[in-house]
Amino acid sequence: MDHNATTPVHPEVVDAMIPFLREEWGNPSSIHWAGRSPRKAIEDAREKVADILKAEPSEMIFTSCGSEGNNFAIKGVLETKKGKGNHIITSKVEHPSVLGTCKYLSKVGYDVTFLDVDSDGMLDLNQLKDAITPETVLITIMFGNNETGVIFPIKEIGEIAREQKVTFHTDAVQGVGKVPIGVKDLNLDILTLSGHKLYAPKGVGAVYVKKGVRVQPLLHGGHQERNRRAGTEDVAGIVALGKACEITTRDMERETEHLLKLRSKLEKGLMERIPYLKVNGHPERRIPNTSNIGFDYVEGESILLNLDMKGVAASSGSACTSGTLEPSHVLVAMGISLEKSHGSVRFSLGRGNTEEDVDYVLEIMPPLVERLRSMSPLYSAATGKGVDLNFDTISKH
Repeated sequence: MDHNATTPVHPEVVDAMIPFLREEWGNPSSIHWAGRSPRKAIEDAREKVADILKAEPSEMIFTSCGSEGNNFAIKGVLETKKGKGNHIITSKVEHPSVLGTCKYLSKVGYDVTFLDVDSDGMLDLNQLKDAITPETVLITIMFGNNETGVIFPIKEIGEIAREQKVTFHTDAVQGVGKVPIGVKDLNLDILTLSGHKLYAPKGVGAVYVKKGVRVQPLLHGGHQERNRRAGTEDVAGIVALGKACEITTRDMERETEHLLKLRSKLEKGLMERIPYLKVNGHPERRIPNTSNIGFDYVEGESILLNLDMKGVAASSGSACTSGTLEPSHVLVAMGISLEKSHGSVRFSLGRGNTEEDVDYVLEIMPPLVERLRSMSPLYSAATGKGVDLNFDTISKH
């Protein structure tokens, strides 16, 4: 139940890759026979990735991952805007690859506005409008939050950006493949996606760049991707991404219904069985597979370790920040206290999850949480339950 961190490669995707790992190993830039089939495969994949976004194939650039795509989009746009302005607008709840890039840029001369979110994790469009100045050259706001699943009003943001003649980028890594996305309808200039979030392998992604929008490359030294990203293409990975997008386009409606059913059962079941918990994020505007739940009087890290021992994989937030003891920057930005932030767990469901999986979690979670809470003096003080951890009790044990 940690599919927002990564997904298993779809069997049909594996089958599509194999010929380009065995027989069709030529360099797609070669003009002889060995390069022709790989080149055609790349362009076929480009059409499939463009199709899921309702974009033109010529508007798609292949990358290695979402983080590279976000860096390329943000830094690449700013390179073309030198002398026109130095102001960037983003939010406080972005993925680390956007936040880190913007924080770096703020140290080298750019002015960055980090927008607040409310207690549901939603943006205030009026705050966005007020933040725009004559120096604003880029707005970068994620499509859907990787920790809470909250979906931002991207179409409305795109309209504001277009009216103000500001380039608009969205990190849609957690959105593509889970909900329908049409780049034209959403008024997008640039969009980032990643293969391993939609059942393709790690190491491949793509960026949509609207025709007419200028972006300078991050990588130089080759003519690949129409001179927008140097380096010999990962043919097998690109083929895999194309196949994954084709499958997602075909199955999205059914998968969305499946995931919503499982998430609803999970959230309802936990709330019925365990007191003092809350679903973090907007009640409706969320990616269908994502549920971030705060458990009062218990450490989320302890829950995750105990779930792991029971064979359940979940998360306390972004996989890119795992290993840190810092509270979630997303939940803190939502006004959730440090204590409650530390007690939150993200469940992110996928195509392979079943009702039996949810039943199992609903079976093991109540005693697990109760046992952990019984060791908390805060829980004991608030409810009158738990272990009396005074000196006499400790000495007797």
